[in-house]
Amino acid sequence: MRRAAKPPVAKSAAKPRRRVARAPAPKPYHHGDLRRVLIDAALQLVGEGGAEAVSVREAARRAGVSPGAPFRHFPSRDALIQAVAEEAQRRFRAEIEAALAAAPAGDPLGRFRCLGLAYLRWAMRNPTHFEIISSRRIFDHDQAAAISGDNTELIALTEQMLAEAFAAGQLRSADLKQVQIAGRALVYGFARMNIDGHFPRWGVAGPEAERTAEAILDLFIEGIAKRP
Repeated sequence: MRRAAKPPVAKSAAKPRRRVARAPAPKPYHHGDLRRVLIDAALQLVGEGGAEAVSVREAARRAGVSPGAPFRHFPSRDALIQAVAEEAQRRFRAEIEAALAAAPAGDPLGRFRCLGLAYLRWAMRNPTHFEIISSRRIFDHDQAAAISGDNTELIALTEQMLAEAFAAGQLRSADLKQVQIAGRALVYGFARMNIDGHFPRWGVAGPEAERTAEAILDLFIEGIAKRP
């Protein structure tokens, strides 16, 4: 008796080979404006801990780049500090120019008040940045022509406003030079007192410092203005 033939066994379909996905080639690091980002990082460091807190390595870390990347733009820490000072000076000048744009054109003493108030407010709101641009111990001002030139222009602008006030008969003092020196000493000295921590001794703290700055500036102007 014949055995029934077994049905043919179906061959299993061959499994397709799994393709191993290759990892994409790493893209070279590209920063849109690394110099700008490093300066901003250094400005932040200055705001947190003063000029002593700035290092090229830490600025690089905050910018998200390798420690060696910044040296294409800043070969040394001094170069980075100088760039920070230039940016701080630019912001300082912009604050003063914005205040003067809104000041009365035909009132030199009023314009001096606007300039002095903008100067004091910026210096008090940005004490560590003001210290960088005003202190000669942090970087070599003689090697920073842009900062020195801009600072000279600001001093000349202050002197010019007081000279115009003198010519317009707004001052009661006959010695213009003394008034100019006193005006410079007032704004610079008050800003330095804030940086050096003198105000608590006089019972001035926090937001009261700006109100005190305005009151003292008005007191100075009242003292030099010709009385009607």
